[in-house]
Amino acid sequence: MRLSQLNENYRGQPDPDIEGLSEDSRRIEEGWLFAAFPGSKTDGRRYVEDAMRNGATAILCASARDIVRPPDVAVIEDGNPRRCLAQMAARFYGRQPRHVATVTGTNGKTSTAWFTQQIWENLGIKAASLGTLGIRGLEIAAMKDTRASSMTTPDIVSLMATLADLSASGIDHLAMEASSHGLSQYRLDGVRVQAAAFTNLTRDHLDYHPDMDDYFAAKARLFREVLAADGVAVLNADIPQYAVLRAICDERGVKVIDYGRQAQALILRSCETHADGQALAIGWQGKLYELKLPLVGEFMVMNALAALGLVLAIDPERAERAILALERLKGAPGRLQLVPGHPHGAVYVDYAHTPDALENILKALRPHTQGRLICVVGCGGDRDPGKRPIMGRLAFTLADVAVITDDNPRSENPEKIRAAMMAEAPGAQEIGDRRAAIGWAVAHMQAGDVLVVAGKGHEQGQIVAGRVEPFDDVAEAAQAIRNLKQGSIS
Repeated sequence: MRLSQLNENYRGQPDPDIEGLSEDSRRIEEGWLFAAFPGSKTDGRRYVEDAMRNGATAILCASARDIVRPPDVAVIEDGNPRRCLAQMAARFYGRQPRHVATVTGTNGKTSTAWFTQQIWENLGIKAASLGTLGIRGLEIAAMKDTRASSMTTPDIVSLMATLADLSASGIDHLAMEASSHGLSQYRLDGVRVQAAAFTNLTRDHLDYHPDMDDYFAAKARLFREVLAADGVAVLNADIPQYAVLRAICDERGVKVIDYGRQAQALILRSCETHADGQALAIGWQGKLYELKLPLVGEFMVMNALAALGLVLAIDPERAERAILALERLKGAPGRLQLVPGHPHGAVYVDYAHTPDALENILKALRPHTQGRLICVVGCGGDRDPGKRPIMGRLAFTLADVAVITDDNPRSENPEKIRAAMMAEAPGAQEIGDRRAAIGWAVAHMQAGDVLVVAGKGHEQGQIVAGRVEPFDDVAEAAQAIRNLKQGSIS
């Protein structure tokens, strides 16, 4: 495809055929376009020469100043090169699923996308979800080596390539996560978003965003700029940010489906906790639907309602079947995932790594706990240090037994991270080795106890001093249970 076809504003010479796109100079091949982005740590223009040596025939950048190039290499200057690349990548790959639903917010994105996909599949629709867990819902061999990583929102080119692959594989409905990083870096600006949901906003990613206002503004871009003008916004009516998001949508003329106890559209009339789930009464278009959700925690109810709202936004004629499909939902891996087999109590693994998520998990499990509530938790290194004492305090005050451990210390001293948590958790157990911490907690469970291992969820590694060591909380908890049983038998 000619460069002038990828970018309608380009009228210069040369006008080469573009064979590929990348923002990584190391991936550039003969005939590709290299996108040189400005960054907080380095300027992509530093790698233009490397890209041209690898065969780049076009350069996209914010400014061509100081770029020396041969006459057969084209240059596009754009004040927002990330958005420009997203739009060019959309044209380059062409295809994407006809119905794309997105979800943003601090907590609940993965579960909401996962639930949306499940509801569609229960309606007989071939669907997929894309986000932190990678691509889910597919049994297509061609997609096993997908270019999309397990990032919440993949990089611009990988995302558009994956959407094209999904479309070519027959996927017509896609639910995907939208992170604040992805939105602030314009990764979704080439996606034709038909429906978008907002779950909640709590403290997270303040190592990337300077403050909460900037964090919220990044997420609000999904509704202000990315969501199609004729699309539908699915908004949580029970959060403080609802009024602002509603005003953004009203200003653009975007239809809104709100959900929650204070909603006018998808109304949570009642929610009763049971041993194996929750009994719900949901109002929709003047009808009351009573059903049982096989998941614990009211936050899971809200995630399920957000997913239902996305489905209703795109397939409103199947409302009753979609609502009743909530009774068949299964939790996402690493999200309040039960690890079976403990002889005395219940063991769960959850991805909760923010104060709000940890608080929600512990409060959700309390009604299901006959004995003691035990929490194993840590905080990541090279991330927002301000949440560490908060996480320690929540674990100590909301659980009966708190175990402070390591969780991806990265380049930081793990002892200092734990010390920051322990400062607000006097009397908590401090066991730095995460495997040992899980083993200790499993071994000390008594009749009726509930244990939650929080922070890593589905993750398969522990990042320590620049290296990734294999580690799986679910597998470790299962092994600890086996060790306990073997010890009790002997």
